[in-house]
Amino acid sequence: MESSQVETFTEFVRNAGGRVHQALMAVLGPEVGSDAASEALAYAWEHWDRVWAMENPAGYVFTVGRSKGRRMAKRPVFPLPSRHLDEMPWIEPALPAAITTLSERQRVVTLLVHGGGWTLAEVAELLGVDRGTVKKHADRGMVKLRNAMEVNVDV
Repeated sequence: MESSQVETFTEFVRNAGGRVHQALMAVLGPEVGSDAASEALAYAWEHWDRVWAMENPAGYVFTVGRSKGRRMAKRPVFPLPSRHLDEMPWIEPALPAAITTLSERQRVVTLLVHGGGWTLAEVAELLGVDRGTVKKHADRGMVKLRNAMEVNVDV
């Protein structure tokens, strides 16, 4: 690989690697998501001459990671561990079960926007969808979470 390709890959990892990792953890859970992110970035490195020329390299690497993670998982995965919640007082105990009520897209969008502080535009870019689609999934995800946790919010 040429030094310019090494530099562009390094820049890609610096700018998008953490976001891809966080998004894969939202889809696959913390353990499988981390492993999938590593696998996806390794794949990107091996195929960088093709990946860097894509319109949305981060979105492609996210998709590769999601596919690899699904093959790694022996059973369905959820984004938050339900055990050891007593060691994590910052997590509402009902949240892990409530998150399982969301569709995959709602879970990813809701966790990234409301849990990770991503903008709607950032999520839309990564997922390759419209900003309005992201907003719709985030709104619906929050409604489902509130209903599952029996939280009433006057809007």
